[in-house]
Amino acid sequence: MFKKILIANRGEIACRVIKTARKMGISTVAIYSDADAHALHVRMADEAVHIGPPPANQSYIVIDKVMEAIRKTGAEAVHPGYGFLSENPKFAQALEREGVIFVGPPVGAIEAMGDKITSKKIAQEAGVSTVPGYMGLIGDAEEAVKISREVGYPVMIKASAGGGGKGMRIAWSDEEAREGFQSSKNEAASSFGDDRIFIEKFVTQPRHIEIQVLCDSHGNGIYLGERECSIQRRNQKVVEEAPSPFLDAATRKAMGEQAVALAKAVGYASAGTVEFIVDGQKNFYFLEMNTRLQVEHPVTELITGVDLVEQMIRVASGEPLSITQDDVKLIGWAIENRLYAEDPYRNFLPSTGRLTRYRPPAEIAAGPLLKNGKWQGEAPAGDAAVRNDTGVFEGGEISIYYDPMIAKLCTWAPTRAEAIEAMRVALDSFEVEGIGHNLPFLSAVMDHPRFVSGDITTAFIAEEYPEGFTGVTLASDDLRRIAAACAAMHRVAEIRRTRVSGRMDNHERKVGTDWVVTLQGDRHDVTIAADHDGSTVTFADGQALRVTSDWTPGASLARLDVNGETVVLKATKITGGFRIRTRGADIKVHVRTPRQAELALLMPEKLPPDTSKMLLCPMPGLIVKINVAEGDEVQEGQALCTVEAMKMENILRAERKGVVTKINAAPGDSMGVDAVIMEFE
Repeated sequence: MFKKILIANRGEIACRVIKTARKMGISTVAIYSDADAHALHVRMADEAVHIGPPPANQSYIVIDKVMEAIRKTGAEAVHPGYGFLSENPKFAQALEREGVIFVGPPVGAIEAMGDKITSKKIAQEAGVSTVPGYMGLIGDAEEAVKISREVGYPVMIKASAGGGGKGMRIAWSDEEAREGFQSSKNEAASSFGDDRIFIEKFVTQPRHIEIQVLCDSHGNGIYLGERECSIQRRNQKVVEEAPSPFLDAATRKAMGEQAVALAKAVGYASAGTVEFIVDGQKNFYFLEMNTRLQVEHPVTELITGVDLVEQMIRVASGEPLSITQDDVKLIGWAIENRLYAEDPYRNFLPSTGRLTRYRPPAEIAAGPLLKNGKWQGEAPAGDAAVRNDTGVFEGGEISIYYDPMIAKLCTWAPTRAEAIEAMRVALDSFEVEGIGHNLPFLSAVMDHPRFVSGDITTAFIAEEYPEGFTGVTLASDDLRRIAAACAAMHRVAEIRRTRVSGRMDNHERKVGTDWVVTLQGDRHDVTIAADHDGSTVTFADGQALRVTSDWTPGASLARLDVNGETVVLKATKITGGFRIRTRGADIKVHVRTPRQAELALLMPEKLPPDTSKMLLCPMPGLIVKINVAEGDEVQEGQALCTVEAMKMENILRAERKGVVTKINAAPGDSMGVDAVIMEFE
């Protein structure tokens, strides 16, 4: 077994690999750019080597710099994580020449499967069903349009060397094919240094389901069930679960056997993932094979008990698999939510800045008993696990240079319903401040009836949030529970305030019992009867809710029991009440005396400034292109400029007809949030 491994990656996946290496008694080496000098993976590793400036193409994906770090530290093996150099055959070849082991598949398998065009041809030869499309290289936008017409709209335009949603566009028309081809080509060149593009038929109403395979160099290969990855935005996975709520045992077996057959056809040895599109009749089509560890691998680990990173290291060291297909049991259900530094209220555009508060929910190791990679028994009903894979910390910086993912929050439970409920509580308990993030959106998805029922496709977000995410309107029962909780919390805060002021020895007698709670447009007149154990909050219609909690004023997280139901609130004090965030909702809750509530009705409402005649930069980013000039008349929907942030190009369009009067930016300029790019008359 290796004594020292270098991790050729950063962030949460580098931290994830370090944890397993440490468990196996292997020392670790981290590499870092200027932007990551104080990163968590650098802190966790036994050694760390600086490799260059922040841009990945000047540091993390420069093979010579990584090789120099290997020589400097004497690492015997390299785990590439995912992204960056993980599927680069030139990197694997460089390691081979140096006599360093690549913790991944052989070079031939990377070359065969890493190129999406080649992999489809091999899959077809191996008898794997594939999506119709054009596998040849495409020279320019007009050729892309011609091919798209032949395949038939809608089509998927994809980077041959792509992954992680980069360099992917769906086109429904000639115009979108031209525009998508150029954007995909640009993103592919920027992210992978390879701008080759291919086109395939876009299967409508599809599910994205992938099979995890694990092979060794002794001819053994197994599959570890599937992952449902249909909740996607801009072709980037957001929510994953294992197993899929859609597959039956026969389809799972057929997909798994095809995946293993494909892996064996290219001499695969390591962990890998074969991705399929599955239609409503359970017909499945091969998409691609990722010759690396997937972002969503934790859900497979949670339902199988197999540490995939450990297995990759053991296979790389020459060991045969210790697990057979018969040993693989899918126990319980696991869900992963990807926490991104992106603002859901601004169409999910990237957000950067300092994490002024970062408090994940406590991790809980629960679930079935595991020994030597095999299940020993099932967990009791109601048991649950919480896992958070992360690469950040409170006070750390989220930069513009890398992927916006902050963490991968996972829950496991014996049933899907229990796993969803555990995830709801975990999301409500996750505190993130200082940047925009998608926690509210993730909470909304967990409560959405279509997700709860398992009736999902890759079009879920587009269909359910066609105008973007604007927040959550909670049901009346939920609002009542929040109103009761906030009334009880306000009473506790008032007791603290009177005690601190020293106005009365018997301070509780001076805290009133009648209050008016207003939230989300509703008014609730309540009476609070408190005792040593909690409070009973009675509404005007006679409904009484019992509230118990150990919350103390100033605590940002409140865990309460309201009539036997767990309520977790992120609570920030505001004048006359609280800002409450829970279950995807962001609500101002005011708790006032009846007289204060009467006077509050007389207060004027402050209106936001008028920015309708300005194009504001929706996120920190770099101006790539300005499409118009001062004096131009623009039409609704016309492209005005392109802004790049976190490796993704974002085209900003005119919301209405107008004339450009002033342009305040030029290509190459860095813009902050709400910076004025151009103005209109």
